[in-house]
Amino acid sequence: MNERIRAAKRGFEQSFASGTFYNRQTQDEQHLQQILALLPFRSGMHILDLGTGTGYLAFPIAEMHPEITVTGLDIVETALDVNREKAAQEQLSNLRFVTYDGTRFPFADGTFDLVISRYALHHFPDIRGSIAEISRVLTAEGCFFLSDPAPNEDDPERFVDAFMQMKPDGHIRFYTCAEWDMLCGERHMQRIGGFESRIRFPRKYSAAYDALLRQYPDAVAESYEIQRSGGEILITEQVSNLLYQKQK
Repeated sequence: MNERIRAAKRGFEQSFASGTFYNRQTQDEQHLQQILALLPFRSGMHILDLGTGTGYLAFPIAEMHPEITVTGLDIVETALDVNREKAAQEQLSNLRFVTYDGTRFPFADGTFDLVISRYALHHFPDIRGSIAEISRVLTAEGCFFLSDPAPNEDDPERFVDAFMQMKPDGHIRFYTCAEWDMLCGERHMQRIGGFESRIRFPRKYSAAYDALLRQYPDAVAESYEIQRSGGEILITEQVSNLLYQKQK
């Protein structure tokens, strides 16, 4: 496991342990329902939830669709142990959680009909390698859904990546829709649907954020609606929610 993946693992284990604050950062019922409405569910399919974390997508899908098998994959062992206990308590026999090293997925070629990933891919240090793995484990005409924040058009110098890297949780890079289309296209996956959303993301404030902001034009901070509120600093990010299908 390389150092960037270790950093992500450490950061997320700490975030999951923080409970309420992490939930405020990531949970959004409206967004969840939009995702569930877009995904092409069908009876008997096998779904991989990549970067599953606390199982934010995996649990509702498994509960709503007992005829579908859901596998959550992540590097965060402690969180997956909690997920397994929860799945057992809720008697979700169609849901399992698997840990891995952050690089090669521990599954055979063509195992899954659908791979999904929410708010995780910007932590992957070898994004092309990860997209190749997604394509490898998909069936011949399987689908891939991603939900991930994107840099906005007023941020050519990628302030947003520097902002997100202030927290030591392994953030690598946000990608534009065009970049996702290129990356997925390299693996013969074509976009077939999607939508845009927003996330208002709180971080614990430190003076280091002020120092970072002084390095960029005021218009950049304004474009992300940067605001300090008490002991927090908030940023608003556009989110790309994209559905791809593997082509023959």
